[in-house]
Amino acid sequence: MIYGKRTNGNFHGLVLTKPSVVEIMLDRVNYVESKNLRNIRVVEPSAGEGVFCLTIIERLYKSSQNFNFSFQEALNNLHFYEIDKSLATRLTQQIISLLKKYSAQIPDNMIKVSDFLISDVPKSNLIIGNPPYVRHENIPEEKKFIYRKTFKTFNHRSDLYIAFYEKGLNALEPGGTLSFICSNRWLKNQYGITLREYIKQSFHLEEIIDLEDTNPFEESVIAYPAITTIKKLRSFDRTKYYKIDNLTQLSAIGKSIEPDKTLNTHNSNNWFLFNFKGETYEKYLDTIENQGFKIGIGVATGADKVFIRKDFKKFIEDELLIPILTSKDLKNNSFHWSGNYILNPFDQFGRLINLELYPKAKEYFYSQKEILLKRHISKKNSNNWYRTIDKIKPEITSMNKILLPDISGNRYLFIDKGKYYPHHNLYYITGKDYDKLILLAAILMSDFVIKQISEIGNKMNGGYPRWQSQNLKKVVVPVIDSIPDNIRLLLFRAYHNKNYSLINELIRKEEISKFNITIGQTKLFEPQKEYIF
Repeated sequence: MIYGKRTNGNFHGLVLTKPSVVEIMLDRVNYVESKNLRNIRVVEPSAGEGVFCLTIIERLYKSSQNFNFSFQEALNNLHFYEIDKSLATRLTQQIISLLKKYSAQIPDNMIKVSDFLISDVPKSNLIIGNPPYVRHENIPEEKKFIYRKTFKTFNHRSDLYIAFYEKGLNALEPGGTLSFICSNRWLKNQYGITLREYIKQSFHLEEIIDLEDTNPFEESVIAYPAITTIKKLRSFDRTKYYKIDNLTQLSAIGKSIEPDKTLNTHNSNNWFLFNFKGETYEKYLDTIENQGFKIGIGVATGADKVFIRKDFKKFIEDELLIPILTSKDLKNNSFHWSGNYILNPFDQFGRLINLELYPKAKEYFYSQKEILLKRHISKKNSNNWYRTIDKIKPEITSMNKILLPDISGNRYLFIDKGKYYPHHNLYYITGKDYDKLILLAAILMSDFVIKQISEIGNKMNGGYPRWQSQNLKKVVVPVIDSIPDNIRLLLFRAYHNKNYSLINELIRKEEISKFNITIGQTKLFEPQKEYIF
């Protein structure tokens, strides 16, 4: 497989869908035996081991029996693409075995051993499947170059499935349908904006079935899955959005289960905005950055094993070393620095250091040169072969900062008191004084904020938010400078005691006139007009 292996030993891009989910997906796009399927041209863009293909063939056969058409001839309308030769060979054998039951032959043009994204795909009535979920960093550079030139939606740090959407949508006949089960991140993330805009202009997103809290695949993976159904037609109907807790509910969608909400996907490409209504919210809530804080992300090196080590102190000049925090240092609601240092190749002016002035660093870098030259940034400018992807700004180390791991099971948010530099899997917030960072950290741990993040971004399995800069910038929180002293004191205590229930009591999205908090029989404070919680 061209995308390499995952940590569990399986290949990137190969995650098999459960047969029960495939059956329901085909039901929902009306590819059913009770319909005459004779002239329905179907494409499966990433066939894998054939769970979609075999089910499609079986349904086509049953339809041919019901409507008395030639099953053998109708097989020419099925086109299955698979980039991996060994998988395509297995798929061919399975299809031949199945067709023997029906006294039919496999057509020569049914299985395409090629990359769907750069193949000539026939105009189709139905494109359905599970496109490979391959992270941007695992796509070979030569492939990225081709996809960027070919697909206008494949930009920023797009994952591979984005290109599958555009290619599939372009191959639809008027009135045709695309149904994919894959990550839901494109519905909310920055890299999905261009795809959302493209769909808004020429297609109708009929429904989203969010499976984030289920496991629709044959193995357990963190993929934030959703089924999205898109038609090539102009319609101003709102998009139906279903949130499913378990797979048994899938068959009840549209029957006993109604949409959780509907989305206006025609007038905007931001489909999951968290909307507040009323003067109270407009007056007493504001974004984090509007309040004078700064949101950042840690350093990306392009070769962590070279630039980040625990033993640098033994053989690298001390002035080039900065203690660095990674998300692994923030686990299980605990903060423990693992002892890693990052080797900083920049001077105080942001220029690459002269290696002749640092003989120890020079010797080390040259011992790692072969690895460093393989990076894209080194190929762009061979003179900068020993730089990190991002420039390191040492002054960030000494700043107080809230630490926000992108993917973490932590609910508690720690504050670094100016000791460490953040790694690229950590977002951070700086600005204002330490006390105000505590207040902001407490507010960010509240259900009030987590609900916003869940609406405008993705959350992890377990309900924890994914802290990402693009979503943090949209979140609104109470104006820190307007919080009365008595509430500040309570928030300080709640933060240090990890008292989440008290934080939630103090930070509530109610109108001020309705606000009245008591613990037991003791009223803590009277409603005031300087703040909202």
